Amino acid sequence: MRWLIALSLTLAATVVLSDSAKADYAHAPYEMGECSVCHETDMPDNPGELTDEINELCFQCHDEVGEAVSSFENVHPPVEDGCTSCHDPHNSIQPKLLNAALTELCGECHDDIVETAQESPVQHNPVVNGDACLNCHDPHASNLGYMLAAQPYDLCIGCHGRDGLSDEAGRPLTNFKTLLSTSAMVHGPVDDEDCSACHQVHGGNNFRLLVGAYPEAFYAPYNPENYDLCFSCHDSDVFETPSTTSLTGFRDGDRNLHFVHVNKADRGRTCRACHEVHAAPQEHMIRAGVPYGSSGWTLKINYTSTENGGSCAKTCHPAKPYDRMAGRD
Repeated sequence: MRWLIALSLTLAATVVLSDSAKADYAHAPYEMGECSVCHETDMPDNPGELTDEINELCFQCHDEVGEAVSSFENVHPPVEDGCTSCHDPHNSIQPKLLNAALTELCGECHDDIVETAQESPVQHNPVVNGDACLNCHDPHASNLGYMLAAQPYDLCIGCHGRDGLSDEAGRPLTNFKTLLSTSAMVHGPVDDEDCSACHQVHGGNNFRLLVGAYPEAFYAPYNPENYDLCFSCHDSDVFETPSTTSLTGFRDGDRNLHFVHVNKADRGRTCRACHEVHAAPQEHMIRAGVPYGSSGWTLKINYTSTENGGSCAKTCHPAKPYDRMAGRD
């Protein structure tokens, strides 16, 4: 039987560990010499057969895991194969009596995900530090897909909904609970509580783990490839057509002001210069101000909406209004 083979291998590994290296963690019955908790006798050299199947024995003490396995919709396949797929029943150099370091153990089955997490140019801190995979996944059983410990949005907000977080460069990250509670407008994917619409979970190639390219600075040369993320939902024609009366409301008569601001060969204003990507105080996701330069100073936009347009004041330029009806009879 597979579980008996697994136990035999684990027993062999335990003897080697006990003889050649000091275990940092020990299973209480084993440490106290009470082999009969699981075996036929208390004789360490000849404890005899197991008195029941592995999981049944484990769940006699670890009943909370047993209850989850018996009642939750999704059970992790290694658990179904037997607890010793991941845990040593006697002792280990790893916490929780794991057979190997956590990410190494997960990587035995999920090697592509572990490789992404550890080798991507942009890493997600909870995936590579601390409890790693267990920050988001339950290793035993779950009522959610992918063995998640909570709904995806709740997991994200659980970390990104507090003050004091910073990125790898030390720049402060937004407290999204505060932002969302104080913003009148919410970006569609955020309103849908779908962070993965724009962000990779385990690791990625783009700034802020974005699923597509998006300029991270205030200025950038215009190239549609730089806006892959935005253009997966928004029409690129808005930024490539100098004159229009229909593509955008941000125009002075038929002069396309999105084109004027963004479509430049050297210092085009990027989307973030005027728009907040998660939530904002004004319509069209227009932000109150944007961080400018490396000092942390915020450039106020001072946008005011009017019936047929609006105006910005004391930003990159003196106050400038626009009117969609300009030039019309």
